[in-house]
Amino acid sequence: MNPGLVSITFRNLVPAAIVALCRQNGLSSIEWGGDVHVPHGDEKTAEVIGNLTCDAGLSVAAYGSYYRLACPDGPDFASVLATAVALGAPVIRVWAGNCGSSDASPGFKKMVADDALRCADLAAARNISIAYEFHNGTLTDSTDSALELLGATDHPFIKTLWQPPHGLSPQECLASLRALTPRLQHIHVFHWWPDSSCRWPLENGRDRWSAYIAELRRQGKDLALLLEFVRGDDPASLQEDAKTLLDLCGV
Repeated sequence: MNPGLVSITFRNLVPAAIVALCRQNGLSSIEWGGDVHVPHGDEKTAEVIGNLTCDAGLSVAAYGSYYRLACPDGPDFASVLATAVALGAPVIRVWAGNCGSSDASPGFKKMVADDALRCADLAAARNISIAYEFHNGTLTDSTDSALELLGATDHPFIKTLWQPPHGLSPQECLASLRALTPRLQHIHVFHWWPDSSCRWPLENGRDRWSAYIAELRRQGKDLALLLEFVRGDDPASLQEDAKTLLDLCGV
């Protein structure tokens, strides 16, 4: 496993400080966010940050873009892709539309799938994948809906991310992970219970995360596990969670 960090965990820190935190805490990869640290369309900054990451002995896990499929507002995918190329990212995070699956019409679902296939073709030409954010308010707001979208976009350069769905039992979360693992790109790691208003140390979720990692290993998956949204957005919390994650990964 490749333990790392999602940069938006510390939106208030400059990239050099985030790289330093990763090195200090034994983390080896970073998903760089497209809102603050590596803005969409800013290829010069992307190149600088990519070099900064690699020169520190770390890898770029992904470009965490805020491109929303089938939504005209927001960044253009061509600029997002150019930024990812400059950053040296192997995958671009994209969002599966702007409404939940229960509110989406069949026509909108098709528009999202068509745009995903279009973006994947463009990214594949640069040997880059796209991966759906697994998140409320999108077509990947549940395991079943994510599987439906993945089925409609059967493309070698389309993957999905995963994070524990809020409020579900350990068994339900494990079933979700198991179902999505064949198309899984990487995972966002945190322990929120029962919802996002209650952030706990990762150590409090050790049993859950031990089971998740065991499932990944059972399926032969070797991928990035990226810490996100630590308690209080505090670097001291990162130190604590990174220690737990490294132990869980056997690093």
